[in-house]
Amino acid sequence: MNPAPESKPDRRPPYQHAADELRREIMAGRFKPGEQLPSYRELQERFGIANMTARSALNVLRDEGLVYTIHGRGSFVADTDATGEYSAEYTAPAWYLAGKKGHQGEQAGEGKPDDTEAAGTTLTEVLTALRSEIRTLSADLQELRGEVDELKAQNRQPSGETS
Repeated sequence: MNPAPESKPDRRPPYQHAADELRREIMAGRFKPGEQLPSYRELQERFGIANMTARSALNVLRDEGLVYTIHGRGSFVADTDATGEYSAEYTAPAWYLAGKKGHQGEQAGEGKPDDTEAAGTTLTEVLTALRSEIRTLSADLQELRGEVDELKAQNRQPSGETS
């Protein structure tokens, strides 16, 4: 892991350091879209971190939409669109966008809000939508459980009885 500058110690957690370094490498093209990232064990050795810390680092990148994971296979870099930009689901962290003025949208001069504001809004909207979807799925699950209980009760009744 790269040491923090002497003048200002970095107090971020180790998983964030690892996620930042992997993000930099992906954005620089070291890892291409569809390419597999190092395993948890390799990340442990490279960054001197624990297994759960390596998992947390990849979770950060997954939550941003920069990588995806296939259970039992590993983590892979997300695809880019025709312009070489990551998909619409990718939201870079605000600190990253702050250092990359013109990275998304500003070049086109479309009158969009600055990147850090757009990134925050996008993340908030995504989280709100996910919470709503979870509530809906939870209600559906409860309804299905009720139906299953009714069916079980019907199957337990002798064949001649009806409710």
